[in-house]
Amino acid sequence: MTDARDWEGGVGRNWAAEWQRTDRSFAALTPRLLECIAQQSGVRVVDIGCGAGELSIGVARARPHAHVTGIDLSQDLLAVAAARAEGVPNVSFERADASRWIDPDRAPDLYVSRHGVMFFDDPPAAFAHLARASMPGARLVFSCFRAVEENGWAAEISRLLPPAPPPSTPVGPYPPGPFAFADPEHVRHCLAGWKDIAFTPFDFSYVAGSGESPVADALAFFQRIGPAAFAIRTLPDSARASFEKRLEELVRSRLAAGQVTFPSAVWLVTATADHR
Repeated sequence: MTDARDWEGGVGRNWAAEWQRTDRSFAALTPRLLECIAQQSGVRVVDIGCGAGELSIGVARARPHAHVTGIDLSQDLLAVAAARAEGVPNVSFERADASRWIDPDRAPDLYVSRHGVMFFDDPPAAFAHLARASMPGARLVFSCFRAVEENGWAAEISRLLPPAPPPSTPVGPYPPGPFAFADPEHVRHCLAGWKDIAFTPFDFSYVAGSGESPVADALAFFQRIGPAAFAIRTLPDSARASFEKRLEELVRSRLAAGQVTFPSAVWLVTATADHR
């Protein structure tokens, strides 16, 4: 389970170090998400959990008369985003918790996010706050993973892992994590303060490795990001060696046409702020 503290610490640092590979993994999703965003009006745009800034920069370039603010908890990711945005005058980045953040000068009329909204500790409270802080009729567009079983990069790696021990502390009703928003009914419940909620499924190829040595590239990626990375850090030596061997076999089996790819499945979610 990944939560806010992880993003402020090691997880954020790893994603900042691997931003080129993580952007590549979403290379087929990002243009589709930008198309969905382009169908919405908005000149005061906030990117929730902006990470290394790819979506923020894409929206800013498509809307030169808008201002885009990228919000994230990780200072490491924000440093990458700011460096990438040099020369894009209408985008800025701020370290903040989006579930509490308010811009006193610009009430947002459009919220966007690429997989950045599944990590709130209390999603209903967070989304209610976002709605209250927005302009009347503000729109929300985000992507989130569907079920683990529909995302091969997670499901196939998870099958290589030993059974996880039960959590040491009770899990609340809204455990954060990459698959926290897989169930549309759960998402509807989380989207307090929003109406006209719609879900569009989108399937794409998740690119884990490419270049001169795609298998080595994918293994290097998985060693830093995702379920394999946690296993490599925490498994005993003997179990880790066995896991790494099976992981390499899996990655090799996924090599085709010079790339290591896995099936991936997301929801594209849209909603309207309900100020009633």
